[in-house]
Amino acid sequence: MAVEHLDYSKLNLTPIQGGADNFNPEEVTLADVEKILRKKNQLEEFRVLMMKYDCALSEVRTKLDVLNKELSLRNKRNPFEAIKMRIKTPVSIYNKLCDKGVDMTIKNINKNLSDIAGIRVICSFVDDIYMLANCLAQQDDIKVLQKKDYISSPKTTGYRSLHLIIQVPIFLTDDKEYMKVEVQFRTIAMDFWASLEHKMKYKKDIENAEVITEDLKFSADLINQIDMRMQQIREKIDASDDVEV
Repeated sequence: MAVEHLDYSKLNLTPIQGGADNFNPEEVTLADVEKILRKKNQLEEFRVLMMKYDCALSEVRTKLDVLNKELSLRNKRNPFEAIKMRIKTPVSIYNKLCDKGVDMTIKNINKNLSDIAGIRVICSFVDDIYMLANCLAQQDDIKVLQKKDYISSPKTTGYRSLHLIIQVPIFLTDDKEYMKVEVQFRTIAMDFWASLEHKMKYKKDIENAEVITEDLKFSADLINQIDMRMQQIREKIDASDDVEV
């Protein structure tokens, strides 16, 4: 799967006029963020940092691809269906730091943010989620910093997913550095639900919002039941294959 990343090395924006410290988060632009970083003499350092996050994503993607090949050969089916990757944009990074009440600096980015680099693994079955997550976490160069299991303990909205914050090493010309990556594991149905819930979350002035929220929660519970039923069906098929052998 081809994955496109924002090329931070080619940021070439016209600086805005005036100050750069007091922006409305809803109106801040990429040029505004560049102005802030220029003022702090951290623009080039920011570009290097984003390059490192991009490399960290590539490292995790490679690890998952290797696991997929091995497990698909061993189990005669792919443990995941798709992978989605993204790096937060400079504006998103700025807004998230604003939400935390801290300035846009390289130090604050490293200290306060763990999800700049994100990778989402879409699986067919819930047990594949736990298997893949465990296989990834057990690799000796991976450090698991945080684990949140929203599958066994869903959010009140009905959201289900398994989240890991990991550190993965990247090897540069003269150094090895550990970078944080957020890895989310979802079933196909969970991902479909989350996409719809995300649209509602960021859409303003929705009519009957409370009714829609209740419908989403009800749908999340149905999806969970379907996921469990599909896994049971697969297990019966696997058991049948074992008997024939």
